[in-house]
Formats: sequence, C-alpha cells, structure tokens
Amino acid sequence: MGLLSIIKKQKQKDKEIRCLVIGLDNSGKSTIVNQLLPQEERENKITPTIGFQIKSFAINNTYNVNLWDVGGQSSLRPFWENYFTKTDVLMWCIDASLEVRFDESFQELRSLIMNSGDRIGYECHVIIVLNKIDLLDDSENNLSSLLKQFQTRVLSRFEAESGDNRKSDVGFNPEDNISFVSCSAITGTGIEALKEAITADVSR
Repeated sequence: MGLLSIIKKQKQKDKEIRCLVIGLDNSGKSTIVNQLLPQEERENKITPTIGFQIKSFAINNTYNVNLWDVGGQSSLRPFWENYFTKTDVLMWCIDASLEVRFDESFQELRSLIMNSGDRIGYECHVIIVLNKIDLLDDSENNLSSLLKQFQTRVLSRFEAESGDNRKSDVGFNPEDNISFVSCSAITGTGIEALKEAITADVSR
C-alpha cells in the first residue's frame, strides 16, 4: 500500500479534514467560508481576514471539516506555507470577475506549491475555486465554457513550467492533485459542489 493510500485511510478513520483556504486579497475567501457553515452559524457581515481564523462544520454527519481562512494581503503571503502542517485540502480562491488578476493568482499558487515540498505532492489536494460567478454572464453555457477554459489554462501552465515531466520536482501532478469548482459565495451557487470536492479525495 502506497503512502498516499495510507494517509487517506487514516483520514477516513479520523473523519477529520483540515482545509486551508487561501488566495489573493478580495477573492471572497471569508465569504466562501461563511457559506460553508450551517445557517445558524453564518455571520451577516463579512470583513477581510487579518491574520487567520478557524471555522468548523460537518458534512453529512461524516466528516468534520476545519477551515483555516488565511488573509490574502501581500504582506501575509510569505507566511502561507507555514500553515501547511497536516493540511489535507488547499482551497485556492480566485475572483472569476477579475481576469486581469488570473496570472498573479496562478504565480502565487505555483510559488506556494514549489516552496511547500512534499506536503503538497503527497498529502494535499488542491481545489481551485472560481468565485463570484454571479458577476459574470449567468448563462449556463458561458459559465461551463469559462471553467473549462480556465482549467485548461492552469493545467497547461503547470505542464509548461514543469517541462515534459508533468510531475514536478516536489511530486505534484496537476492532473491528479487539482480539481476545479465554480461558485458564488453571495448566492450560494456551487457551494454543495464545493463540499463534495472537499471530501472527494479523502473518501476515495
């Protein structure tokens, strides 16, 4: 049995998932976290996270998810990798309405993965969340097309920067380690799909 399988089985036994929520400033991280919580625990007013906050919620009475919401200000980014200890899921949040920041977001994610060693490669699944889809053309075909285009764009960039070998020096294979979800933290669209993505890798 491989190391990754052992880790997954242990997490299934523990029924606890540590999810690190990060991304650029104003990508809607704290609002996503708020939407993931039970209705009675949600806050009416969300303010930008300074430092970090921890919230917990249960999924189907099966998994207890601990959300570590870390601020995205540029002054905090050098410290992101310090939060990776025992992290199972990295939720990388992106403002889908600001395409001008896509490259900046990708570079920060890429840098984080390369600086985090084998913790990303063997223990952590990455969910890239395209948030704020309520600010886009709301046609289903347009949103589906946007997600596919972004997915292709991200995976191709990882492959291009890793060379012919899709698996990077830290053991990170983008096709195996990354999944994509689109949502609106304001309307709640896509939040259930996000919950499924959080548990999918651990429950397999």
